[in-house]
Parts: sequence; structure tokens; C-alpha cells
Amino acid sequence: MDLPSAFLGLADMAAAAFGAPFFAGAIASQDNPGYYDDNGNWVPGSPPTERACRVSIDQATEAMRQSDGFADGDVRFIILAASFSGLLDTDASVKVTEGPFAGIWAVTSIERDPAGVGYVGRGRRA
Repeated sequence: MDLPSAFLGLADMAAAAFGAPFFAGAIASQDNPGYYDDNGNWVPGSPPTERACRVSIDQATEAMRQSDGFADGDVRFIILAASFSGLLDTDASVKVTEGPFAGIWAVTSIERDPAGVGYVGRGRRA
């Protein structure tokens, strides 16, 4: 078992026992956005795709608060890498489907943790 999968298993056991901190969610990505063709006509893209994930929402860190673009209400989120496939970037949004932070969050910054266990980012209600 790899390290990200081990953390996913631990998070699922903690959630089952205590009801948190990782909740069901989905990452919404726009793989093929619309564009204007050479004649100025709008060509619609594909609808966003959603990938299930496990996400925890917490208070923004001090470093996040001091970074450019921080706004009151921004939060820190952690998404377990083994809970979804593909990449995560600031073009995505995160939908938390249960728990006290249920709703849609725009991804305003994101980085992969050094151990590869998850993604840590800053989010804002969309």
C-alpha cells in the first residue's frame, strides 16, 4: 500500500468513528471551455466534469492570510490525493457535499504536499 492510500484509509476510519474531518466532495473541472471562433461566434465547450474526492476544510493559515489576494472568508482545504484521479489546479472548484462547509468553493491557490498525500489549497465560496 502506498502512502496516499494509507492516509485515505485512516481518514475514512476517522470519519466513520468521529464524523469528520474529511467529508465527501467533488472536484469540478472545465476540460474543454468555450471559445470564440475566428468569426467572433461563441463555440460552447463541454460541461464541467466532476471527480469524487475526500476534503477537509479548515481556517486559513497565517501564510495564506498574508498572501496576495486573500479575502475574509477564505479557507484552507486539504484533499486526499488517493481519493481522486488526475490533477488539481486553480481552474477547478471543489464541491463539499456534506458537513458544516457544504457548498462550492473556488480554488484560489493549490500545492501538493511534499509526501504526496494530498493537495493543500486556499478556497473561497463560489
